[in-house]
Amino acid sequence: MKPVYKRVLLKLSGEVLAGGKGSGIDFDKVEEVCKTIKECVDLGVEVAIVVGGGNFWRGRSSGKMDRTRADHMGMLATTINSLALCDTLEQLGVTTRVQTAIEMRQIAEPYIRNKAVSHLSKGRVVIFGCGTGNPFFSTDTAAALRGVEIGADVIFKATNVDGVYDSDPKTNPNAKKYDTLTHHDVLAQELHVMDSAAASLCMENNIDILVFNLNNPHNIVDAVCGKTIGTLVK
Repeated sequence: MKPVYKRVLLKLSGEVLAGGKGSGIDFDKVEEVCKTIKECVDLGVEVAIVVGGGNFWRGRSSGKMDRTRADHMGMLATTINSLALCDTLEQLGVTTRVQTAIEMRQIAEPYIRNKAVSHLSKGRVVIFGCGTGNPFFSTDTAAALRGVEIGADVIFKATNVDGVYDSDPKTNPNAKKYDTLTHHDVLAQELHVMDSAAASLCMENNIDILVFNLNNPHNIVDAVCGKTIGTLVK
């Protein structure tokens, strides 16, 4: 197999790392995902990752808690997931660095764009934790921002569904799946690919978004090699 992308930004939801447990970390699932990331690296692809924290904490469902503080707790949850991914990748022999948007030097590097690009060019996987480092911005927005900053060819959004639909396929058996969309379609139709800030950032900077299902982790390798899966937003 030959990759069609040189540098990719992989957005993983925290829920994916929970596997069938529903919360926390299922390390069997994490290992499955990391093995496919290693395959991509072995093919010569530069891989950066942004991971969510929804398997531990969802700030929006925190009730009466101050939103800023709730979002900060979510950033810490993403760091837990980043360290779990890093540890598993290193056990598989993949050199990995974690960079966080909030400084915690004892456990991770602070996010520095040039340093991240340098790591990637040397074949290291870079995992970005803490989202953007700011409250009120999702990890989807962080994925778009980091993708732009590092010059990614594409953003992979690996989810629990196999693409983008015109309505929720879980509740509507007649929901239509899109093979391709434009960024404008996503914004105009309010399709839930990424939040509007993330989608706008990708549109302004001409970065494609590929949405696909991670129930089969090998989809990451298939996506890197240009196979037709999921929904491509371009």
